[in-house]
Amino acid sequence: MASNRFNHGPGPSQRQLRVGELIRRTLSDVLLRAEVHDPDLNRHSITVGEVRASPDLKVATVYVLPLGGHDAQDALAALRRNTRELRHHVAREMTLKYAPDLRFVLDETFDRMDDTRRLFADERVRRDVEAGEDEEDPDEDRDQDARDDGPR
Repeated sequence: MASNRFNHGPGPSQRQLRVGELIRRTLSDVLLRAEVHDPDLNRHSITVGEVRASPDLKVATVYVLPLGGHDAQDALAALRRNTRELRHHVAREMTLKYAPDLRFVLDETFDRMDDTRRLFADERVRRDVEAGEDEEDPDEDRDQDARDDGPR
C-alpha cells in the first residue's frame, strides 16, 4: 500500500476538507430550496454545520441541527429517510468517481459552546482568568531590557 507523502498529521487532508465543504454547501442549498419531495423534511429549517469526509471519500458524516434545536430527532429521521435522494443531488454537483455515502448526525457543537460560555461566566473562573492576566511574565521583562540596552 502506498504511503501518503503529503499528509503528515492526524488531521484530514486538504482534499477531504475540500470535498466536505462542497458537500456541505450542496446539501445546504438543496435543503434551503426544498428540492427533496418530503413534506416532513421540508417543514424543518436545517443547518448543515460541518461535513467530514473519510480518507477514501466514500463516507461523509454530515453534522446537522434544526433551527432552534426543536424536533431534532424528527428532522434527523427525515434526513435519514431521504438519504438516497440527497445523495443523488450531491452526486450531480460533484466530479468524484463515487458519490459518498451520507451519514447524518446531530451537531452538538452549539450545546458545548453554551456550556463553555456558562463556565466562563462563573465568578470563580472569571476571577482565576483575571488573576492569570495580572501576573507578569519574567521572560517579557528580560526581552524588554535587552531591547533597551541595544548593541554594545
